[in-house]
This record gives sequence, structure tokens and C-alpha cells, in this order.
Amino acid sequence: MDIQTICAFIFIGCMLLFLYINRKKIIIQKIFYPFLYFAMYKTKIGLELMDRMAKKHPKLLKYLAYSGIVIGFLGMVIMSVLLIQNFYGLVTKPAAVSGVGMVVPFKVKGAFYVPFFYWIISIFLLALVHEFSHGVVARLYKIKIKSSGLAFLNIFVPVIPAAFVEPDEKELRERPHIQQLSIFAAGPFSNIIFAFVVLAIMGLVFAPVSNAIFNYDGVLVTGFTPGNETFPAEEAGMTENELIIGIDNMPITTVENFTKIMQNKTPSESIVITTNVTDYNITLAESPDNKSMGYLGIYLTQNQEIKENVLQKYGKILPDVFIWFVGLFYWLYVLNLGIGLFNLVPLGPIDGGRMLQLAMHKLFKKKNGDKIWKAISFVFLGLVLINVLWPFIQNIIRLIIGFF
Repeated sequence: MDIQTICAFIFIGCMLLFLYINRKKIIIQKIFYPFLYFAMYKTKIGLELMDRMAKKHPKLLKYLAYSGIVIGFLGMVIMSVLLIQNFYGLVTKPAAVSGVGMVVPFKVKGAFYVPFFYWIISIFLLALVHEFSHGVVARLYKIKIKSSGLAFLNIFVPVIPAAFVEPDEKELRERPHIQQLSIFAAGPFSNIIFAFVVLAIMGLVFAPVSNAIFNYDGVLVTGFTPGNETFPAEEAGMTENELIIGIDNMPITTVENFTKIMQNKTPSESIVITTNVTDYNITLAESPDNKSMGYLGIYLTQNQEIKENVLQKYGKILPDVFIWFVGLFYWLYVLNLGIGLFNLVPLGPIDGGRMLQLAMHKLFKKKNGDKIWKAISFVFLGLVLINVLWPFIQNIIRLIIGFF
């Protein structure tokens, strides 16, 4: 067990201890209790700052809030289509991979693994941006914020920390729909903006610094596409941690270089891949996502070495610190964009679900609107659960097939 995983389990222990010490102040929000639920600890932290922020540039904030509504509904449509497409892919293509899963700091089948220190920093900043934005827009419209605080998603034990702000729900429901929509959209919209700010920093600052520090010398094989089918690269005998340095006698130095060459390859085409170990003669398969494209079935990452002049001047410490920050910014981008968009799924109590409910009220009146909203929410709850549980469903199907 590596240090990252050990720290993750220590952190879970700390969350358990916190909940136990403050058990009399904890409010339980049941989902599938006691299997799945939120534990909430209310405070007043940050409420004064939300007030000050809301009063500083009210006109600008209103324009941003209205933009958030547009982006929110656009994101809802995109996420709905992607979930439906992903579900179709899972049931029709054996090699398809689930597009939704829990983000956790330890390796669990069916979940997205993020190293602990990246995970905890990213989750903290993500939750801070998301909930603070909800609070600022609520205060922009003079809606009372009753509390802020910490929340813990529990699967029997606390797994993922979060944060929340609690506006006065009665007061909120009495406001015009555009104000309510602004508040619901503010959190996901802020996460999406934050993700693209991080991406801009990576492109404008990290990329030129990286070029000054490193030489790029190939792409590293980090794994193979899972599933019932073995794909060409693995079938040919390629292994993890081999360094791809050429395709059909053309040199490969970067991931972009590799992708550009592979985009022109078709299924059943034979290619020669050169690695630091040997040459592989490979006949390409069909891509699960595009039948006209050739497919190797490998996961890759950029490989690089520190330039000699940098190594002599600064040693390994400075480049290693730089690489760590590149990794942090990468996960800040991925998690803010991914979780920001997921919050726009038209599902029950999350932001996208609450936006959809208001839209249904406007289109079909409250009673009929709620019926339609509940039906849509249950459909997307099913799609999300199938995506999250798909690796386990696959194992059950294999067991049944094996039994018969």
C-alpha cells in the first residue's frame, strides 16, 4: 500500500472522528440510509464575505448569473445526451467504459482514482468555489443564508468531504424563476469557469516552462482497455511501461504526435510500432467510438526527461516540484469541469434537477410539471446508477454466463 492510499485511509479516519465528536450537531440527509447518506455540520463561516462580494459589483454579477443560466441549460442538454450515448455504448459494445463514477483517492474497481493529495486539494477548492458562488448570488438577490458548513458523503462511512450553503428555502421559492435559476446555476457555472481559468494557466504558463525544462522522448504505455475483448496492442505482447518511439518508421516524441499519426489509420490496417523494447507488427481493430478509425486499445501518457543544463543548474528537485504542480492543475481542471457538468444532470435535488423542475413548472404548471420532473429524474437516476455500477453488473453477467 503506497503513501497516498495510507493518507486516504487516515483522512477517512479523521472524518469519522470529527463526526463522532460533533455527533450532536450533525444533521443526517438520507438517500439510501444507512448505505448512502450525507452528514452535515452547520456553521456561519463565510457568510459575511458572501455579503461583501454580493455588494461589490452587483451589475456584473447579474450578467454573470444570467449567463450561468444559459450555460446551465446547455450543459444539461450535453450531459443528458452523453449519458444516453454512454448507456447505449455500455449495452451494445463489450469494450465500452463507463463515463460516470465516484472520484476517490484509493483504487477501487468502477471508481475514478485520483492520488490523495491532488484529490483533497481539488475537492476543497471545487466545493469552496461551488458553494461560495451559490451564496454570493443568493445574497445578490437579498435572500437570507441560514448557514454554511461541511458535508460528508457517506457510504456506510464518510468517503467524500463537501461543503454547502443553506439559503432560506421558503424565501427562495417565492422569488421569480430567473432569480432561482441564477442561484442554482451559479455553482456549476463557477466550476466550469474555474476549470477554464486553470486550463489557460496551464497553456500560457506551464507549457512554455515545461518546454524549457524537458525533452519529450516518446509516449509511455500506462495500461490497456479493459473488457471481455483483448485489443491489438496487448494481443501483440506489448506491456505496461514500454515507451513508444515510432510508428511505421516515423518518430514519436509527444502524445499529440502519436494521436495525429493514428487519426489517419483505419481498422484492419497493419502497422509497425517501435518501442524501447522491440518492434510490434499490429493489425488495428475498430475503435469502439468510431468504426472508421483504427484502434490499439492502450492508455498513454507523455514521457519526458530533464534537460541536461537544467539538471546541472537546479538538480531534480525543481523539475519534480514543477511536475507535481502540473499534476495538481490537471486534476483541478478535470474535476472542476467534470463535477461542474455532472451537477447539471437533470436529476432530483442537484442543481440541474432543480433547474429542470423550475422549467417544468413554467411549461406545464406546478402539478403536472412535478410529475414530468420526477419521471425524468428517475430515468437519469437509473442511467447514473447503471454507469456507476457497470463494472459490477458486468461481473454478475459473466458469472451467470459462466454458470450456464
